[in-house]
Amino acid sequence: MEKTSLALRVRPAIQADARWIAALIHNPAHFHRHLDWHAPLDWLGFPPFLVLEEEGGRVVAALACPPDPPQVYWLRFFVHAASLSLESAWHSLWEAVCLEWQRTGDSGVVAAIALQNWLAEILKASQFQLRQHIVTLARAAPFREAPPVAVPIRPMTVSDLDAVAELDALAFEPIWRNSVDTLQRAYQQAGIATVIEEAGQIIGYQISTRNPYGLHLARLAVRPERQRQGLGLMLVADLLQRAAERAILRVTVNTQDNNLASLRLYRRLGFQYTGENYPVYEYRFGERREHGLA
Repeated sequence: MEKTSLALRVRPAIQADARWIAALIHNPAHFHRHLDWHAPLDWLGFPPFLVLEEEGGRVVAALACPPDPPQVYWLRFFVHAASLSLESAWHSLWEAVCLEWQRTGDSGVVAAIALQNWLAEILKASQFQLRQHIVTLARAAPFREAPPVAVPIRPMTVSDLDAVAELDALAFEPIWRNSVDTLQRAYQQAGIATVIEEAGQIIGYQISTRNPYGLHLARLAVRPERQRQGLGLMLVADLLQRAAERAILRVTVNTQDNNLASLRLYRRLGFQYTGENYPVYEYRFGERREHGLA
C-alpha cells in the first residue's frame, strides 16, 4: 500500500519509524490517543498502521486503527506535525486506509472517542456517524457508606484471564469487547482487579487502574444470565471498600450515556456526574456500505 502526492508518500509503518513517531507525539500539532491500555507504538506491526513521509524520509503524520477484537477497528491514535494541515494529514492517511479495505474486501466498523473538538469535526467530515456519548462519574471518599458485600469476591489472577475474556465477550456488544491480549495489559496495569467465582466459574469481574487522582474503574462485567442480581453492585461496593483500605480518595468511572442500568448502579453507590462528556463516532465499511471516497 503506497500512495504518492507531491513530495509526500503514504506507506505502512515499520519498526524503524518508531523514533519519528515518538518525536511527533512529543511535539504534535494534533494528537489523539484511544482510551485503552496500549501505548501508540505498541501497534507497530499491526495493520492498518500508516505513516505520511516527506521526501528525505521524515515522518510527518501517522494513523493506526488495527482490529481488536476482529472487525472492530478503534482509532488507536493519530498524530501529525505542524508542517502540514490537519485536513491534509488526516485525509491522506484515512483515504489510504479505506482504499486498502476496498482492495482486500474487508468489512467491519471503525470507532473513535472524540476527546477533542477538532477530532469530532474531522470524523464528521469523513462520514463517521454519532453513535453515543461517554460520560464520567466520580465518587469521593469516605467510602464507608457503601453497602455490605454479600458474595465472596477475590483478587483476580493471571490464570483467570481466559475466563474473564470469555465473560467479557458474552457481556458486551462487539464494539466494546476486549481481547485476551488487551485484558492482560489491563490486568498488568491494574491497581485493583477482582472476580466473583461460583462453582468454579467466574461470573463477574472488575479491573481498576491507579492514577494521580485516585482510582479509575475501567472495566466491570457480569455474565448475562447472572445480571440484575446485584452482582455488579457488589463488585463496585467491594472495590470502594478496598479503595478505603488503601486510603484512596477518589474513584471515577466512564460509561455510555444510554447504558441506563450502569448509570443507576453508579448513582446508587454515590457516584456523581463530573460534566465530562465525549462523543463516540463509528464508520461502517465493507458488506453493508461503500467507502464513500470522492
